[in-house]
This record gives sequence, structure tokens and C-alpha cells, in this order.
Amino acid sequence: MLRILRGSAQALAYAAFVAFIGYFSASPSYTHTDPDKALIRLSFSHAGAPVRPCRRLTQEELAQLAPNMRKPMDCPRERLALLVEVTLDGQLLHRGSLPPSGLRGDGSSTAYERFTVDAGRHSLGVRMRDTPRESGFDHQREWQIDLKPRQSVMIDFRSETGGFKLL
Repeated sequence: MLRILRGSAQALAYAAFVAFIGYFSASPSYTHTDPDKALIRLSFSHAGAPVRPCRRLTQEELAQLAPNMRKPMDCPRERLALLVEVTLDGQLLHRGSLPPSGLRGDGSSTAYERFTVDAGRHSLGVRMRDTPRESGFDHQREWQIDLKPRQSVMIDFRSETGGFKLL
């Protein structure tokens, strides 16, 4: 008798667990964005220019180094932070400085931003500075886009394929 009771209790516990998991696998429903809005994402990794240009070491500087350390060029590892701006219909949507990754600041800078915007026709612009220049931008692009409700577009950057792309 005790064995039957124990088996029934175990079956009841399993059924409750399955019902709990089954309910939360589909309910309550979750909406990622407002049904009338669209999503623009900025997502890329890119390494800025070195903080200073390489320089050739003089013969005196080379002589002071150990024989296994004698490289004719002194090139810094550190990279510049990127300056990125995103505009929508001429209004600044985002402006940010992206520091380089890595312990020595020698890795790529990574961007990931999400912007929830009204659906409809927009002028979307993005610009980036990755060199030591004081003003202006090295890369820029502008698109005329027609966003539908719940549509998601992504701004990517690949220097080897011409710069910014809209996906």
C-alpha cells in the first residue's frame, strides 16, 4: 500500500512539474518591441588606428637594446577609441566613444546599441572617426529607409567591403 502511495505521489509531482514547464514555455507572452515601433541596431567590431605612428629607431637606440630585442621599427600596440554617431531624420540619436578592448588597449572596439523608433520613412545616418583627426569623420553613410512596424534593421561596419552596411 505504501508503495502505491509513494508511486502516485511521485507521478503527481512529475505531472505538476511538466504542467509548470509547459505553461511557462508559451505563456505569458512576451513582446520584444511595441507593435507600432521598429528597431535599429548598431553592431560591429573595428580596431581604431594606433595611438601614434611607427618610428624608425636610430643606430644608437638599437645598440642599447639586447640583441634579441633589436627591431628597426618601434610601433605602439595601443589603439584609439572610436567616435560613433547615429542620426535619424537629422536628429542625433546616439553619440559614443568606444574604447579599445584588451589589457593593453590594443584590441577592437565593439559597439552594440538598440534604438526603438517609430515605423515609417526615415533618413538614417551613421559616422565614425577611427584616426587621430580632431574634427570630421573617416567613415560615414546615409540611407533613406522605410521601416515597417516590428521590423529590425542592423548597421554593420566592415572596412574591407567599403564601410557601413545596412542589413
